[in-house]
Amino acid sequence: QVQLVESGGGLVQTGGSLRLSCVASGGTDSLYYMAWFRQTPDHEREFVASITQIGGRTFYSNAVRGRFTISRENANNTVYLQIHSPKPEDTAIYYCAAALLESNFYMRQSMYRWWGQGTRVTVSS
Repeated sequence: QVQLVESGGGLVQTGGSLRLSCVASGGTDSLYYMAWFRQTPDHEREFVASITQIGGRTFYSNAVRGRFTISRENANNTVYLQIHSPKPEDTAIYYCAAALLESNFYMRQSMYRWWGQGTRVTVSS
């Protein structure tokens, strides 16, 4: 019954920035391993970034490393994705995902038990 709700999507230009938010509710008081994926009509859903429950260790895809930052506020059950160096190819629907435990398969969709509905990001030049 965990609910994930994304927000913060919209239109941004190259040189600008955008911060996506994902709020988790309805579950237990446990902290979740969180991730962001993205999808376009031309591509399969792909891993973007993830963050561990407590230590805050982060992982990024090669496509976004150095340009995106994932973070979390455990007190608010919220995870963020800061897109600080957007490119047009970042245009996609971004999905928040959550898992109970960390594993070596953090880049695989099958690891995650709960998913948000997505928020659209459009990057123009």
